[in-house]
Amino acid sequence: MLFRVAEREKNEYIAHGVILMCGIAGWYDRNLDLRQASDILSEMSETLKRRGPDEGGIVCGRTYAMIHRRLAVIDVENGKQPMTKNIGGKSYTIVYNGELYNTYELRRELQECGYEFSTKSDTEVVLTAYLKWGEYCVYRMNGIFAFGVWCKEKESLFIARDRIGVKPLFYYLYESGIIFASEIKTLLKNPLIPPHIDEEGLSELLLIGPGRTPGQGVYRGISELLPGEYAKYDEKGFYRRKYFTLEAHEITKDLDENIRNIRELLIDSIERQLVSDVPLCCFLSGGLDSSIISYAASEHHKRNGSLPVDTYSVDYTDNNKYFKKSLFQPTPDSEFIEIMVDAIGSRHHSVTIDNYDLFSALTEAADARDFPGMADVDSSLLLFCREIKKDFTVGVSGECADELFGGYPWYHNREILFDDNFPWSRSLDIRRSILKKGFLPKGDEYVRQRYLDTCKNTDRLKNDSKLEARMREMFALNFYWFMQTLLENNVTKENIVYI
Repeated sequence: MLFRVAEREKNEYIAHGVILMCGIAGWYDRNLDLRQASDILSEMSETLKRRGPDEGGIVCGRTYAMIHRRLAVIDVENGKQPMTKNIGGKSYTIVYNGELYNTYELRRELQECGYEFSTKSDTEVVLTAYLKWGEYCVYRMNGIFAFGVWCKEKESLFIARDRIGVKPLFYYLYESGIIFASEIKTLLKNPLIPPHIDEEGLSELLLIGPGRTPGQGVYRGISELLPGEYAKYDEKGFYRRKYFTLEAHEITKDLDENIRNIRELLIDSIERQLVSDVPLCCFLSGGLDSSIISYAASEHHKRNGSLPVDTYSVDYTDNNKYFKKSLFQPTPDSEFIEIMVDAIGSRHHSVTIDNYDLFSALTEAADARDFPGMADVDSSLLLFCREIKKDFTVGVSGECADELFGGYPWYHNREILFDDNFPWSRSLDIRRSILKKGFLPKGDEYVRQRYLDTCKNTDRLKNDSKLEARMREMFALNFYWFMQTLLENNVTKENIVYI
């Protein structure tokens, strides 16, 4: 689920799944004295406890407050937040959720520039990078992150989100300030934010859901910082900037060289995500993505003299009796899991989930996501991770490989590929059938426009064939919609770090 950006001269990106929990929030109001709002701040922090059960901290001044809940993975003793550094007579405080994969390289570069460090945590590296490069620090970061930096003397707030959108970051602007948080439920604990949903929000929930328009917070007035965006709020007001977007480029290397590069980037990406000061395991479904990752992790363990890697799979009561093949899953997982376990010599654990438990966890899963989501997909992952959490804090998985490497049927089935609509929601008929006639009269038009906007904004090459142009649109639809749905599905599940 996480996307580690492989550190290369061209900064190419390879994805597999890691999701580091932790939760952040912040509040600036030029008129209120936030030192008198301790109860509100505590309630906001409490909503993030699932994300960060290990520690919590709040730094508060007259006009500002910064909130952090931590799941400790790297530098457990010294990575406490909010973290403050003073330089040039100014005080900067950061709240950070994420993992920086080029921590060592950036720390060394900053040390050569004269900066000193008191911890081994990537949090201090991110903060120091902002002190050195300001808003341009995000261009130099290889990792997944959402963070906010407050400068006390300038009364300015900087917030940023990683290129892929692994880490969520919502915000609410109002006349005298701004409130931001990892989760919408955190924002709604602030009495300044009314929990109102208008026609547009209902269209998002009932007609587009479980997907969500990029940047749309569903509740009126709540927005989301887009993947690859940063924003700043100061005396001049609020502005957002895009620092990363998908671009189309000609392939300039031959097939064999591209294969070598992909392999190199993928292995580098996996190994960078195996750095942890707490127990780490791998998800293993038997598919290509999780199998490659489990193999690479196993080989890394062997080279470093570590114990065999632990792998986890999930199954369901009586699945062998009721399994039916589909376009998405033509065969059961079990036979391929056994092949991989034998091949890599992992210590394998199988978690079996009862269907009644799956049903019972639906409400809790929706609460974790903040919206109605992917139903049993959400609740099964929550229960699965709850079992894993008994022994491991970090789980490495192959989530989102299908979006980036074209694994879904709609990439290959011409009928679905060229169907002029969202491939995972080709008709609204079933949704309409459960709604009162005349409800959301502009809803179909709304959904259609969201689809067309994505296609229109897809970067293409002038010499693209019809097939190539459509494949680029399909990739953009998956990157900005379906993949984000899966990322959102995984960021709140039982304090597990998904890689």
